Amino acid sequence: MPVPSSTSSLRKLHVITWGCQMNVYDSARMQDVLKPIGYRATAFPEEADMIILNTCHIRDKAAEKVFSELGRLRLIKQAREKEGQQTILAVAGCVAQAEGKEILTRAPYVDIVLGPQTYHRLPEMVARIARAGKTVIETDFPVEQKFDFLPAPTTENQLTAFLTIQEGCDKFCSFCVVPYTRGVESSRPVSSVLAEARALIKMGAGEITLLGQNVNAYHGLTEDGQPCTLADLIKSLAALPGLKRIRYTTSHPRDMSDDLVEAHKEIPALMPFIHLPVQSGSNKILLAMNRGHQAGFYMEWIEKLKRARPDVAISSDFIVGYPGETDKDFEDTMSLVKQVGFAQAYSFKYSPRPGTPAANAPGQLPEDVKDERLYQLQDLLRSQQDSFNQTLVNKVVNVYFTGKGRKDGQITGRSPYLQPVHVIGDETLIGQERPVYISQQLTNSLGGQIKELENT
Repeated sequence: MPVPSSTSSLRKLHVITWGCQMNVYDSARMQDVLKPIGYRATAFPEEADMIILNTCHIRDKAAEKVFSELGRLRLIKQAREKEGQQTILAVAGCVAQAEGKEILTRAPYVDIVLGPQTYHRLPEMVARIARAGKTVIETDFPVEQKFDFLPAPTTENQLTAFLTIQEGCDKFCSFCVVPYTRGVESSRPVSSVLAEARALIKMGAGEITLLGQNVNAYHGLTEDGQPCTLADLIKSLAALPGLKRIRYTTSHPRDMSDDLVEAHKEIPALMPFIHLPVQSGSNKILLAMNRGHQAGFYMEWIEKLKRARPDVAISSDFIVGYPGETDKDFEDTMSLVKQVGFAQAYSFKYSPRPGTPAANAPGQLPEDVKDERLYQLQDLLRSQQDSFNQTLVNKVVNVYFTGKGRKDGQITGRSPYLQPVHVIGDETLIGQERPVYISQQLTNSLGGQIKELENT
């Protein structure tokens, strides 16, 4: 199988991404590392010379969903082979890390299996396929930092961008596979993060979201070898010309710090919207989950954030139906939700992950119990989200415009709280931040008028 070079005819690359924002970031960087050897993105897998399935292991039956998708991709690969065209099929991400050998056993037509820590080696893997024609599997945790080997981002006119600054997890929550698929916590050096941020800004990004499995555990080193906190990093990023907004996700309550709270008070570019997963409001369940904190500890940080930044909004993650969860435990969760008042939240019923302690824990709950509790929780969370959105009606908020709307003359953007906002406005405003008077709450968005147009 010939390997394209920078001087040969271009090859087409199709990437399918499942899962979190970090997977979205990883998929973009995989495209970047393959550009020097001639690959360019295509939206059509049927014409791709290489297809990468970037997987997530968090949700229920993740591996089976991967094999189902691989069956579909196999048909595309076979059809191209009949026409004399080759397609490299690669499985990347967390399912690849956890199920690498199983993938090759059940889907031997897969050419490359690579974990999330090795995608910087993709050009080498492609070359190995061309030389030997054998399947390549790379699911180890290399000593070198993959970020040291990644090229600068190359996507033009990217008004919002993700930037991974921290990877891995040392928390070992009893329900989670991340420590086994992403490895131990590690942070990028400050200089590396700033260099990538400057490149993103140069290509048009006015908003950057900092990513990490435990992003507020960031402890990257400065050029003189001193550890840097997330708050310190945000201060440095806020000083970069052209960067209008900074966000970060996902945080862990155990890694909250006073200087990060202070940053929300002092840095205008840092958005007043924080995703801080708690998972449960029951201290018994939090202990069983190995979360390392109690509900009261979580509430203390919520109160600190609200005192420092009165306009702050909180989102969170919840798992219901955890092994051993009683009606009282579930009521504790509902009580915490009512106390906090979330602007947004993600909630799921517990499903076992093979290899995690909770998978074999006693007290597994029936599905109908989990379903009923999830329904009750989501009903409460939806009402809180609606109530929060309603509080913005008849107020002026800054909106960062990122594209055209669905209607003629309409442009769309995001509020500081990530809600989509639609207005009638000139396309020249795309990429700018403007005050908008919010006049209506729609089903999944807000509508309004640009403030300068109010009196015209």
